[in-house]
Amino acid sequence: LLLALINPKIGGVLLIGPRGTGKTTAIRSLVDLLPDVPRSLCYYGCMPEDVEIGGIDAVCSDCARKYALNERLAALDRVRLVELPLNAQLDDVIGGMDERATMHDKVRFRRGILAQADRNLLHVDEVNLLTDDVADAILDAAAQGAYTVRRGQNMATYRSQFILIGSMNPEEGNLRPQIFDRFGLRIVVRGLTSMDERVEAYKRTATYLSNPRRLIRMYEEDTSLIKREIQSAREAVTQIEIPESIYAPGLEIVRSLQIDSLRAEITLFEAAKAH
Repeated sequence: LLLALINPKIGGVLLIGPRGTGKTTAIRSLVDLLPDVPRSLCYYGCMPEDVEIGGIDAVCSDCARKYALNERLAALDRVRLVELPLNAQLDDVIGGMDERATMHDKVRFRRGILAQADRNLLHVDEVNLLTDDVADAILDAAAQGAYTVRRGQNMATYRSQFILIGSMNPEEGNLRPQIFDRFGLRIVVRGLTSMDERVEAYKRTATYLSNPRRLIRMYEEDTSLIKREIQSAREAVTQIEIPESIYAPGLEIVRSLQIDSLRAEITLFEAAKAH
């Protein structure tokens, strides 16, 4: 999980294990370890880099005016955990026409969960129970970093650069191989076997349930330290290059496992950089 925070190019993480083993708790804790990110102040998600890349026509009229007046289009904000409801429909995930705006003869798109997840963590629980169209939309958006919604002659493109984390209980069904392939790293989660560890887990849970702020204060220093280390690593990982001598043994591992997908070496080398 920490490697994915440092280098999202790994391609997401999938946690596999029975209920009650701390998968969701671990995922929810990650937001406290990430530095603040620039967040758009616009309904449509316009960002300063949109103007720098595509010119003034790449943003909405309100943001074009703000940019001309040297006003802010974005502000620093905490990273959020966006959780996908199990009963989410495709329109909830990718967005669609804003019906309230349509009533006033205006054309406006409503941002879906994938657009809301931009620069955030997206947690897909019970990923093995998703409908095929929803699963495909999530994985395509995660791979491309953006997606386009079309409704008739109208269209809108949204950024979807998020860290994808899935979780599943194998007792509730298998995951399609093509979805399995899209997650870079997989973690098999098992229950604690040590009596001392289970007692400690109970004590921490009891402390949190009775006084959450107290437990947070107990680990505040550790959390702050890890947060700084992750920020430093995120900056450093972009400068790391894989030596030529590493490619051959890395690819030999992939070959020996008889993996056809090119995502295998992408995950392997990008995870190595993060490590």
